Amino acid sequence: MKVVERYILRRAFGVFAAALFWTLAIVWTTQVLTRIDFITTSGQSALAFFELATLILPSVIPVVIPFAVAIAVAQTLSMMNTDSELVVISAAGASRLTTIRPIMILALAAAVVSFAVDNGVDPYARQRARELISAARADLLSTVVQEGTFRKVDDGLYVQIAERLPDGRLSGIFVADSRTPGLDLVYYAKEGVVLNRDGRNVLLMGDGVVHRKVVGGELSVIRFGTYAFDLAAFNPDSEQVYLFAKDRTLGFLLNPDPHDPVYKNSPQEFRAELNLRLSEWSYAIVFALIALAVAGDARSHREARVHPLVTALTICLIARWLGFLAAGKAQTNPAYDVAVYAVPIAFAGVSVWFITSLRSMEPPPAWMEVISGTFRWLGERIILIRHRLLGHRVPAGRRI
Repeated sequence: MKVVERYILRRAFGVFAAALFWTLAIVWTTQVLTRIDFITTSGQSALAFFELATLILPSVIPVVIPFAVAIAVAQTLSMMNTDSELVVISAAGASRLTTIRPIMILALAAAVVSFAVDNGVDPYARQRARELISAARADLLSTVVQEGTFRKVDDGLYVQIAERLPDGRLSGIFVADSRTPGLDLVYYAKEGVVLNRDGRNVLLMGDGVVHRKVVGGELSVIRFGTYAFDLAAFNPDSEQVYLFAKDRTLGFLLNPDPHDPVYKNSPQEFRAELNLRLSEWSYAIVFALIALAVAGDARSHREARVHPLVTALTICLIARWLGFLAAGKAQTNPAYDVAVYAVPIAFAGVSVWFITSLRSMEPPPAWMEVISGTFRWLGERIILIRHRLLGHRVPAGRRI
């Protein structure tokens, strides 16, 4: 690799690393905030929450990497063009491959990382996340019961706990059970603890009373020293972990088990997920080609043009939106399977045509003149209105 190519690669990688870090941080934060109810409603520890938040990262990385590549390429080439470095490289007799080669090396490396994370890490992270959520839901006192609040567990079944003690015991237990027609049961207990007996969770209450009321108004009160309340009715199927198409490994998607209940219900979703996995990694290369087509030419920075980064990201957003749209439609309609591959191939082909024909993928000059003229006119109108509102004299020759 030539010195110039190493220089371009080093600059592009620096911008790529910074863009990836901050973009990943922003996207990850928004994803974490949508799952904050895992802690607020389930009573899980902060450690469990941060483990779940960490498991979100592998699903975010393949989406963020292509945009980080586009930002890195567009910004690096734009800065080099502003500093006249692209002009000097071209004037020195270097071909466009001198600029293209290091960019494509970065894009290929990013594509490999994206494929590895999407198919090697993300499925296992998703499975672990589902296990965490399922385990939380299987724990009655973590998901249903919170201190000082009445929680409806089932139709006619309410639970309230006054306090959780440091040793794991509970105090101030109240259970109201009216699920049996014609019979109302109300349990009060000073303390209690959850135990596992023969594979079943049991709430063992101590030092309490049971109020038993039947139809007709007859009420009986029974005091007990210990009473075992079966918790199976609270969430009998919560320990069942269902793995959907996004949670499966690439090996399963390539050769699915025909007897798998989830696959039998929606086989097209698995085929759509396989097509997405096999095409998603290519967006890192496609976005690099788009950025090259937009910002790869040596031009005077004094020319009226939209900043290459804005143009490149706009085109990339359109491409990614079309890709997501095709993938979403493919989950129910097999006719869209081809579109999942056609979108990146089409944008890559158009970008290569712009690069090889020495054209710049940006709005035509006539459009730029209209846009700049419109903004200039709006700016003048705003200044004039401001003068009028402040009571200043409007400069001669300018009228609203």
